[in-house]
Order: sequence, then C-alpha cells, then structure tokens
Amino acid sequence: MADTAHVLVLNGPNLGRLGVREPEIYGHASMADLEREADGWAAELGLTVEVRQTDDESQLVGWLHEAVDTRSHVVLNPAAFTHYSYALRDAAAQVTTSGLLLVEVHLSNPASRESFRHYSVVAGIATGTVAGFGFDSYRVALSALSHRLQD
Repeated sequence: MADTAHVLVLNGPNLGRLGVREPEIYGHASMADLEREADGWAAELGLTVEVRQTDDESQLVGWLHEAVDTRSHVVLNPAAFTHYSYALRDAAAQVTTSGLLLVEVHLSNPASRESFRHYSVVAGIATGTVAGFGFDSYRVALSALSHRLQD
C-alpha cells in the first residue's frame, strides 16, 4: 500500500452497551475496549481506523456516505439493522460500488441464533462477512481488508 488506508469501523444499535448487554453472547469487553484493540490491529496492518457507534439509523447511513466521500474503507457491524434496513443496505452499496471495501462483521454467529437473525440485507453487497468470533471478527475483517488492498 502506497498510502495508509483509512477504515471506518462502524457499529449499529445496542453495541454501545457491550460489556453489560448479554455478556454470554457478546462478551464482557466494552466499546472502549474495541476501540483500543482496533487501533492496535490497524497499526500492525499499516491502516488507520476510526471506531464509531450509534443507535441511530440515519447517523449510520450518513457515516457510510462519508466513507464514500472521504474514500474510506468500512468494517460494518450493522447489528439489528442487518436484518431489515434497506436504507443501510443502499448506503453500504454506495461504498462497494465506488470501489471501496466493506466487510460486514458480527460478534456472534447470526445463523446460529433466532431465525429472524439469519438474513442480512447487507451481505449481498458486502465485500465479505466475518461472524461468530467476538472481537476477533473485527481483527479478521481488518486483516482481510489489508490483504485485499495489498493485492
């Protein structure tokens, strides 16, 4: 990579409650812990990251528009918006159709949970999906992004 690639790590609803919300599913680490971990992983990979979280669908859509405008790649955990937000899907499609990478991530494996979680409106337009590895899902996503950019 000639220039350091910038990655927006975007997180949807309820992920600001990491560490206290259903720790048996989502673990005991917090969003602040994820920010620290992501900074370290990115540095090792020669990337810069900015971790953000919102419970607001329109804010998340706006951040995806910002990614296109600033030429930032995206690691996206759409959380509950995964299953029904066509607005989010359409904004995410703008990322990938503009030649940027977008990796969908999930802490848990949605396919092993309730049936309503089995479908993702984002998966079909994402560069790839990583799910079921807790915070390591983000690490794997950043690593895959870095490798794709080097190819």
